[in-house]
Amino acid sequence: MYRYTLLVLILLYSSNALCQKKYHKKYYKNGQLKVEGWLQNNQKNGYWKFYFKNGQLKKEGHFLNNTKTKYWYFYRKDGSKKEEGHFLNDKKNSWWLFYTNNGEVNHKCQLKDNQKNGYCLRYQSKKLIKIEKFLKGNKIKEWTDLQSFKKENNLSDLY
Repeated sequence: MYRYTLLVLILLYSSNALCQKKYHKKYYKNGQLKVEGWLQNNQKNGYWKFYFKNGQLKKEGHFLNNTKTKYWYFYRKDGSKKEEGHFLNDKKNSWWLFYTNNGEVNHKCQLKDNQKNGYCLRYQSKKLIKIEKFLKGNKIKEWTDLQSFKKENNLSDLY
């Protein structure tokens, strides 16, 4: 009976140790923080942040079992936002926003499995200058003004 109880306790302890959730940090050789986030079963889970060697935030977002999921942000070395959007099964999906070096939206695109698939809205000086339609990464149509776009499409197509 003693051996059985001891075996059960050892199994419970070892299975609990495998399922533990712990906060993980890794550093560059220069001492700057490189990455931080939650590990569960030795896999990235929850919110993670990655940094450049200069200490600036590089990217941040959610993991589920080592796979990018939900909403992510990406930054340049100077700290300005580069792009942001949704991941599904480690691939860019849904609407993504892409920024100029000075922080303005350059374009926003609908993506599916890392490819443009749907509409891309292009901006210049905060004004819409072009709408493009893509299918599996290939451009199939382009409009240079909103009126011509509305003649052929519903604005609800942009949601």
